[in-house]
Amino acid sequence: MSPTAQRFPSRRRFLLGLGLLTQIAAAPKAPVVTVLGDSITAGLGLPAKDAMPAQLQAALGRLGASAVVRAAGVSGDTSGGGLARVGFSVAPDTKVCVVALGGNDLLQGVEPNQTKANLRGILQKLKARGVKVVLVGVGAPPSIGATYAREFNAVYPALAKEFGAPLYANMLAGVRGDRALMQRDGIHPNAAGAKRIGEALAPIVARALKT
Repeated sequence: MSPTAQRFPSRRRFLLGLGLLTQIAAAPKAPVVTVLGDSITAGLGLPAKDAMPAQLQAALGRLGASAVVRAAGVSGDTSGGGLARVGFSVAPDTKVCVVALGGNDLLQGVEPNQTKANLRGILQKLKARGVKVVLVGVGAPPSIGATYAREFNAVYPALAKEFGAPLYANMLAGVRGDRALMQRDGIHPNAAGAKRIGEALAPIVARALKT
């Protein structure tokens, strides 16, 4: 084979490779959804593939809403902790942030007005950055005290209205109290419970991604 004939296949391979790289570079990247939360978001007691963020990503995929879901959960975190770290925990490429904080406020008896102020600070910071928000609430049981529960439960719909954010009122709705969906501690969902939460959140997050 002549040197000229040998050069042409190499050139064709080079051009084909260049074209493939160009297509990859031009392909749109999947939008990023960051879940800012506590131990449920962190997947306490579960492998990452079974935790709520991974379950949310899978559920979004089943809805045809391609997205990369990042877990930004810290076990034990309160709304105050979330406010302190929102600037670095929610990366600049985030399109939608699921704010799922307040469970530890409830466990620690934080005053509802303080929880509200902390969550408002988080939402303000995200709004200033142009990040869309899905707000996830926590249901306070009446057994904790009727007045406290009423004031705490009012925090999330009030903030959702103030910021025009979609709301999922109670993260553990349909999960808490069901032994088949909870870990032994009775606080954290197991893999099946995390899947239930992800599936419930997915339609709300999918709509936020489209806006």
